[in-house]
Amino acid sequence: MSTENTVADRLVDDARKKTAKQESPTLGKAGLIVGIIAVIASPVSIAGWILGLAALVLGAVSVRRPMSAKQAQIAMVLGFAALVVATFFFTRNLAGM
Repeated sequence: MSTENTVADRLVDDARKKTAKQESPTLGKAGLIVGIIAVIASPVSIAGWILGLAALVLGAVSVRRPMSAKQAQIAMVLGFAALVVATFFFTRNLAGM
C-alpha cells in the first residue's frame, strides 16, 4: 500500500508542476492594463465605471494565480479608485446642473 501512495504522490506532484508551468501572468497583466486605463478614463463617469468594474473582475479572477497575484491586487485597487473618481465626477456633474 505504501508504494501505491508514493506513486500517486509522484503523479500528483508531476501534474502540479505541469499546471504551474502552464500558468501565465496574462490575466493579471490584462487586469493591470485595464485598471490603468480605468483611472485615466474615470473623469468620464460611464467609462470609469465600466473599466473600473472590469479591472475589479479581472483582478478578482487572477488573484488566485500565484504568478499574477501582485498584479491582480494592484488591478483591484486601481479599479476601485477608478470607481471612486468616476462617482465623484458624476456627482459633481449632477450638482452643476
